[in-house]
Amino acid sequence: MPTFESSSIESVALHYVGNKGTGESVILSQRTLPLSEQLQDLFVRYFITPFKGDEYFNLYHEDGIDHNALYQQVCTIFDDPDQLLSASHAIAHLLHDASLHPNIKGGDLFVVFFKECVFEGQPTSAIGLFKSENKEQFLKVMFTDEQWSTQADDNSATALFSIDIDRGINTGKLDKGALIFNIERDNGFVVGVVDATNRSIDARYWRDDFLGLCQREDHYYKTQSEMTAYKKFVTDDLPQQFEGVSRADQADLLNRSVEYFKKNDSFDIDEFSEQVIAQPEVIERFQSFRQQYQEDNAITLDDSFAIDDSAVKRQSRSFKSVIKLDKNFHIYVHGDRELIEQGEDERGKYYKVYYNQES
Repeated sequence: MPTFESSSIESVALHYVGNKGTGESVILSQRTLPLSEQLQDLFVRYFITPFKGDEYFNLYHEDGIDHNALYQQVCTIFDDPDQLLSASHAIAHLLHDASLHPNIKGGDLFVVFFKECVFEGQPTSAIGLFKSENKEQFLKVMFTDEQWSTQADDNSATALFSIDIDRGINTGKLDKGALIFNIERDNGFVVGVVDATNRSIDARYWRDDFLGLCQREDHYYKTQSEMTAYKKFVTDDLPQQFEGVSRADQADLLNRSVEYFKKNDSFDIDEFSEQVIAQPEVIERFQSFRQQYQEDNAITLDDSFAIDDSAVKRQSRSFKSVIKLDKNFHIYVHGDRELIEQGEDERGKYYKVYYNQES
């Protein structure tokens, strides 16, 4: 996780970027924003607070990182922060070029230079790209003709109150953001991303078309990839390859894998296979599946790596060990597979569940 405890904002450029696909334009500022101490504190909270995850990316281009247009502008700012305004003009045009779908909203683009940040214990600087698309209504309360009471023991006054409606940015909610840290430059820097709208169109144009990202191959990525591959093996491949694999068997294998990732600090493919899968013929099939999975998805699954707890927590949510029986019952499997029996009699299929205590 990055830290910004000692960080400050050196400069901010603000532009308006409309939807190019519907004929909206770009409105560029001709100077950076003046920053009071109060405004700087507000900006830091507004821009930084939403970045709570441990998943990071790199700027990327299939023909080489130098072909990523945003990467070029980011390098310009890191090399000379005084160039932030001119580089931010180019960045605004890049975002405008990516805003082609009619459902993409125009909005205010902030380009921010942070100094004295820390990422994974390493002091560094960072560039923030933040887009505010949604304006909210708020009430402005004002009073005039204030007159204090003449009574000494009455700490009150009378005034004429008025109220007005205005629209503005909710500083408690960031619509879209990217934090680009000045490390791993040759790999496309390290990038954290926020997208509060979380729609496929928004994700594609912000992450892919504008930023041009690929996932950073760190411990989070390796843990996530391994757990995703194993889940697909258990749920999709295993029942096709071996007869008699029940939902209870699948639930047990998923539970045991989650337990392994939670209890261990590091992953080892041989240890994992022996402790979780156990059966030699299933282990052999998993090895074949794992190799094919890497080829099909153009990724590399390492045989050993440090396990990332945040990735385990996130992936575990999708490892739902639930047996759904028609529309009548759901059986949630959390423990010993031996306490569940499956069979069939004259009334139909059944599960027999053993337990010690009802709660």
